[in-house]
Amino acid sequence: MSSEIKQILTTDGIPLEVSLKKAEKKNKIKAFLLVAPLLLFLIITYVFPIGEMFSRSIDDKMITNMLPKTFKEMEKWDGQELPPEEVFTAFYYDFKVLVEKQEHGKLGQRLNKEKNGFNSITKKLFRQVKRKKIDESISIKEQIMKVHKRWRTVEYWQAIKRTAPPYTMSKYLKGMDMYYAADGSITQVDEDRRIHRILWLRTLEIAFFVTLFCFLMGYPIAHLLATLPMKYSNLLMICVLLPFWTSLLVRTASWMILLQQQGVVNDFFVMIGLVADDNRPEMMYNKVGTYVAMTQILLPFMVLPLYSVMKTISPSLMRAGKSLGGTPFVAFYKVYFPLTIPGIGAGCLLVFILAIGYYITPALVGGASGTLISNQIAFHMKQTLDWSFASAMGLMLLSGVLVIYWIYNKLVGVDNIKLG
Repeated sequence: MSSEIKQILTTDGIPLEVSLKKAEKKNKIKAFLLVAPLLLFLIITYVFPIGEMFSRSIDDKMITNMLPKTFKEMEKWDGQELPPEEVFTAFYYDFKVLVEKQEHGKLGQRLNKEKNGFNSITKKLFRQVKRKKIDESISIKEQIMKVHKRWRTVEYWQAIKRTAPPYTMSKYLKGMDMYYAADGSITQVDEDRRIHRILWLRTLEIAFFVTLFCFLMGYPIAHLLATLPMKYSNLLMICVLLPFWTSLLVRTASWMILLQQQGVVNDFFVMIGLVADDNRPEMMYNKVGTYVAMTQILLPFMVLPLYSVMKTISPSLMRAGKSLGGTPFVAFYKVYFPLTIPGIGAGCLLVFILAIGYYITPALVGGASGTLISNQIAFHMKQTLDWSFASAMGLMLLSGVLVIYWIYNKLVGVDNIKLG
């Protein structure tokens, strides 16, 4: 008796197992082709820009390409005292080529970001080279040092040497108020120049308190929406969604009018006798205005996730808790509140991430004390045109958000987030 099992074939004579594998592979290809446009869209609009930001933030090849002879000679220089004649000569010939190409201005601007004062001394050197007042037959080092006293300062040559590597992490260090010293070690800037750490802490502080205020105000509103009869809850929901139909700039400008010292809010405080007319509080161009405006703008992002979760909670659960001997507070705390935690997590995470990247509202109502790290990024993008530094801070902000998301996932769990 044969022990062989007869192989099952399809009508085409192909083994059934092979036919099933082909069909499964074809289905996978079809599924991939269906999501391919979305995948391509995400790569083009999300992955590529982040990659471009990262490459721009560490790219320092511009100086390396502009001063090839200088950096070659600087390899022999220890960086402790003024460089030797060979370094000055190589720098002169590199600079002479830049003058002929009319690219000396880019060099001065880039080096000025490394150390203040480079822009002015490169302009003076440009005038000397342009007028051919540098005699190449005698010591070029002595002639360059006579152009400006800063060329006789070793810190400026050390700054040039620090730009030699084509890739650097100096922009990320600058974002944390640190820099590479002459010996290559990482050093903090002077205390009176440490501004970025203050901005980072202020950004986290404002985002945290705005999230807290939105939760304290949004939780009772969402509870009211979920428990009111439909005809009343729909009307209240329209009031919650109404800000979405108004421009962000209009809402921010409205708060600027309301919160100024002669505004409606201060007039109301004076009318009810809360403050004296000659002692009106300042609620504009400080953290108070930032908190008020951002809380009002971001409040719907807290209410909607909470409402969508609360709507699924049966009212009979609270009645059951009370019938078992619990007070209304105990029933709420032990029965109702734990069921709303997924909505709380979704709302808090959404509001916090939005608040940490806000810059329009803080720029308009916050003033100097309400400036966030996002305002600094916009400043370097539009004013100083230091895009590499702006890219570095943007990636640091993105990394911070991802760390917060990771911590939230470890403590609470992303699976517990629910939007209804």
